[in-house]
Amino acid sequence: MAGTPTHTVTNQPPPLVGYDVFTADRALVEAVDRYTGPDVRKEVRAELSALGRAAGSAQLQEWAVQANEQPPRLRTHDRYGHRIDEVEFHPAWHRLLGKGVSAGLTGAWTRPSGHVRRAAGFLVWTQVEAGNCCPLSMTHAAVPALRDAPELAAEWEPRLASTVYDRELRPAGRKPGALFGMGMTEKQGGSDVRANTTRAQPLAEAGTYLLTGHKWFCSAPMSDAFLVLAQAPGGPTCFLVPRVLPDGARNVFLIQRLKDKLGNRSNASAEVEFDGTWARRVGEEGGGVRTIIGMVAATRLDCALGSAGLMRQAVAQAVHHCAHREAFGGKLIDKPLMRNVLADLALESEAATALALRLAAAYDDGGEQERAFLRLAVPAAKYWITKRCAPVAVEAAECLGGNGYVEESGLPRLVRESPLNSVWEGAGNVQALDVLRALRREPGALDACLTEIGRAHGADHRLDRAVKDLFTELADLEGVEGRARRLVERLALVLQGSLLVRYAPSEVADAFCASRLGGDHGASFGTLPAGLDLAAVVERARPVH
Repeated sequence: MAGTPTHTVTNQPPPLVGYDVFTADRALVEAVDRYTGPDVRKEVRAELSALGRAAGSAQLQEWAVQANEQPPRLRTHDRYGHRIDEVEFHPAWHRLLGKGVSAGLTGAWTRPSGHVRRAAGFLVWTQVEAGNCCPLSMTHAAVPALRDAPELAAEWEPRLASTVYDRELRPAGRKPGALFGMGMTEKQGGSDVRANTTRAQPLAEAGTYLLTGHKWFCSAPMSDAFLVLAQAPGGPTCFLVPRVLPDGARNVFLIQRLKDKLGNRSNASAEVEFDGTWARRVGEEGGGVRTIIGMVAATRLDCALGSAGLMRQAVAQAVHHCAHREAFGGKLIDKPLMRNVLADLALESEAATALALRLAAAYDDGGEQERAFLRLAVPAAKYWITKRCAPVAVEAAECLGGNGYVEESGLPRLVRESPLNSVWEGAGNVQALDVLRALRREPGALDACLTEIGRAHGADHRLDRAVKDLFTELADLEGVEGRARRLVERLALVLQGSLLVRYAPSEVADAFCASRLGGDHGASFGTLPAGLDLAAVVERARPVH
């Protein structure tokens, strides 16, 4: 019987490769078309499709695996004993980061429809490898903070918006492009940045200081410069800390160790010490929190976009698997219970995409009404979308059965990554409290959100009832802190419902309102009520290629 096959591979789905991640996402394409003008729409589509084809290629997916399997390493000293404080990354990391930079993911502030096109690109790129998105996000988000110091903004903005990636540590003025990081968190303070103890001593040269202290988390420490908070004589102040000084000498930037994280393995997160570290002030002394909050708001939107991207990839993998896998006499995708699970996951993904792109469009608009809308909608969206990411990733992995628990499927990496955006840039409680702060101090923010929600008034009775319930919640803000999470959840859900009722296909909007707003939904995925067109919802989410 020599030569008789003993192991024939059957009933295994083909790899989800060789497709356009952008054009295969119908909800994302429609959102981009909705928020870009006719004069740039064709250009934006072509740009995002090129990025989508790269993201769906086997080569880039292999780079993503390599970058995660070979995490960064810290080198504190060179062979001669000189302190160098450098982080070594696998070449795949640099290739991915370089492609992200060349795709314009570090710059959106001056391009037509720049925020929408970048947001869509960021959502696509997260699906390849989320770790390299951290420096892309911080570099993009540094711009509004730097604009508090016009001279610094004029010097640095062109470098940050550059599409050229230069990995070498040398003076930023000699580089075609630069990356930015951020250092706010300290051991004793966490999110309470006003408790920071890092000190800033003024120098004779106006606007320059020496910093002494520590930062408990500093991601992407290979960046060219960092925005940090320190206590100046006038109070908490924002500073720009260059990695390399203009004369070519290394600034004092002591990397004590790299964090051993649950996920986000390809991205280095470090503890750093400042000991006479040269810095330039950004904004006025004592105004550091206000200055850096512009950066935080932009990175919070990226947290929502990143989670939307992770959810989309998890759902795409689950639907793709079930469309090819057969069990119990038919395709899994055609089994009523599995279809219910897949449709439920698809609703969560599409709602996240719709809300995140709406926020990006508000940045592009830039008007007073839209700025007020962002003040409340960004922390609400950041809270809710990032909270939904982990359960979506876990359920999607289960759709693959035991295969979803195996590293080769890619789902475990998504699962490990999925909680992170909820922690970054202020965890859930911080976002909820920020919403309360906006409600109490900035009534225009609530008016703007209610105006947005009201555009769908009368289109769905379940949405109208949910809005009425939200009004009841908002009418009683006394002692609201203990129930702030519930309030923020309701606000995010009615925002999502309003968008889906106006723009999504009727089967998607109907299923969302019935389950998320109508109360006819269980505690787990796959509990959508009867009478909905679930097959259409699942087909819309399928990454056909």
